[in-house]
Amino acid sequence: MVTIGNISQFAAFFLAMAATVFILIGVMRNDARFIESGRRSIYGLALFTTTASIAMTYLFAIDNFQVEYVASYSDRALPFYYKLTSFWAGQKGSLLLWAWLLSIFSSIVAFNTRNELSSRTTPYIYLVLSGTLTFFLFLLSTLSNPFDLLNFIPSDGKGLNPMLQNPGMLFHPPTLFLGYIGFTIPFAYAIAAMVTGKLDASWLRKTRIWTLISWIFLTIGIILGCQWAYVELGWGGFWAWDPVENASFIPWLVATAYLHTAIIQEKRNMMKVWNMVLILLTFILCIFGTYLVRSGILQSVHDFGATGLGGFFIFFLVTVFLGSLYLIFESYRELRSESAIESFISRESTFLYNNVIFLSITFSTLLGTVFPLLSEAVTGKKITVGQPFFNQVNTPLFLLLLLITGICPLIGWRKASADNLRKNFLVPFLSASIGAMLLFIAGVREFYPLTSFSLSIFVAVTIFNEFRVGTLARKRLTGESVLTAFPRLLWRMRSRYGGYIVHLGIVILIVGITGSSAYKLEKQATLNKGESMKIGAYELRYDDFRGYRDRNREVYTADLAVLKDGSPAGTISPERRYYINAEQPTTEVSLRMTLMEDLYVTMPGIGKNEVITLKVTVNPLLVWMWIGAAIMVLGGIVAAIPVRRKKEVSNAA
Repeated sequence: MVTIGNISQFAAFFLAMAATVFILIGVMRNDARFIESGRRSIYGLALFTTTASIAMTYLFAIDNFQVEYVASYSDRALPFYYKLTSFWAGQKGSLLLWAWLLSIFSSIVAFNTRNELSSRTTPYIYLVLSGTLTFFLFLLSTLSNPFDLLNFIPSDGKGLNPMLQNPGMLFHPPTLFLGYIGFTIPFAYAIAAMVTGKLDASWLRKTRIWTLISWIFLTIGIILGCQWAYVELGWGGFWAWDPVENASFIPWLVATAYLHTAIIQEKRNMMKVWNMVLILLTFILCIFGTYLVRSGILQSVHDFGATGLGGFFIFFLVTVFLGSLYLIFESYRELRSESAIESFISRESTFLYNNVIFLSITFSTLLGTVFPLLSEAVTGKKITVGQPFFNQVNTPLFLLLLLITGICPLIGWRKASADNLRKNFLVPFLSASIGAMLLFIAGVREFYPLTSFSLSIFVAVTIFNEFRVGTLARKRLTGESVLTAFPRLLWRMRSRYGGYIVHLGIVILIVGITGSSAYKLEKQATLNKGESMKIGAYELRYDDFRGYRDRNREVYTADLAVLKDGSPAGTISPERRYYINAEQPTTEVSLRMTLMEDLYVTMPGIGKNEVITLKVTVNPLLVWMWIGAAIMVLGGIVAAIPVRRKKEVSNAA
């Protein structure tokens, strides 16, 4: 299998180069035969990367520790499903995963465009895809080969990092990669459109499904990462503005901005430059995120450390950036919109404001992430930017973005009239105002939480009003009942209303983030058996202590009785785990989750005579963050379902 994996990997690399050469010759000679050869080569390299991936998975499954990568990330005691996820635990395997997924995506594009070889743009789409694959397969074949052998056979492997032995390992990295890699497709179409001068909205329409699916996977990946950090790291939070967290969040921001302006180009033939810049920037930032993880230049609990690949990623990034910049300048005249925004108070203008805010958040997050590198270059000292910077800068921007999200549906296209503004804003404004007063009376007095909750009410009311108006309009036109009209409206106009569902999910997510951030309670205590600690309305009583062996770890757990407002509320059992191949023990979170709050308990210390140290956190409303995220993904799926137009069939003889 080692031989098969090596041969397959090298064969994929040579086929990627061959595809690039064939397509270049075909373009220069205007010869479809060479282009077809390049297209078929993409199928071949997908076959070989698939074979290499199967070989790598098999080597993990059979504990072949002569393979250096297997020995570094697995051991005999590791549960089988974690052996499979060890495939992408290190940078070598994750690069193979990247190349494999991109080759599959490229093959799908090659198949879907098999009858479009006469189009001027198609060869350039293939060229971008094969060129990107060549880069990643070059790294795998020359510098980061996962099939490299040790000159001896270890009796056992080093094992998987305990923090990676979590169900999140099954889903978070693959979904994040699917998001990253998926944006290569619209990037390839954008480059092809600029090279050939085909700058109408057709490239947008052809890549819409790719963009939405990539955005959905990137969203899922980020949220799963938040959930993983929440239940595994034991610090009571889900987001720390860590460089690697930011590396996935930054392209998500730009991609979300792009999805908004793409609507404007399709409807009004405007913002062509914006769209081109945003999709190119999304791809570049996806590569930059990959570089951050694999270069070792920034400290993070998530990265792979120094790998020696940083220089190659920088070269690729600079090449893509300069090439994209050149094409933007060359195409600028053709990209300029024929029509302009007619009024600063119009739906088009709110999309523009929306994107300015998205890019402002992107810039501040990027600046805070790379600031240690900038400070080291200027002063010689690496100054780290912490959470306070990101929170202080981005919180007002997020609130402003939330406000724009609520305003946009209330304003008409082209130019809004004063009468329409008064009519449309009245109910949402009154709802938000009444909500703010009730929240203030209930004790929500701090500026940011009060503003966030009030704006959430404002946006939710506007969204529900859009559903109400659309449903009633369909009811009047068709005579259907409300229960029939609503799902049919949603299905017929799923692109529009899927977007509203996404916005509703964001509102709910923000409610969860605001509640857990502003009103979190934390306390630490050391207890003997029979002793209790109190936090908020909760009391935790230490009843029992147990120890047992579980596969590749020794587990020690404390059983705690939970009382809320003096009444029994179940039990909770935090753990301390000692993995056989890990130097340091890990804490395992025990959660009591309700719609109102999470009771979050870890056991960071065990002393003599079974004395334990507990760290307890109460996170209000946090479950709504996960619910909101699920609704966001649902809305994205609804919006991504293709709309098939019925073909008119002539009855003429």
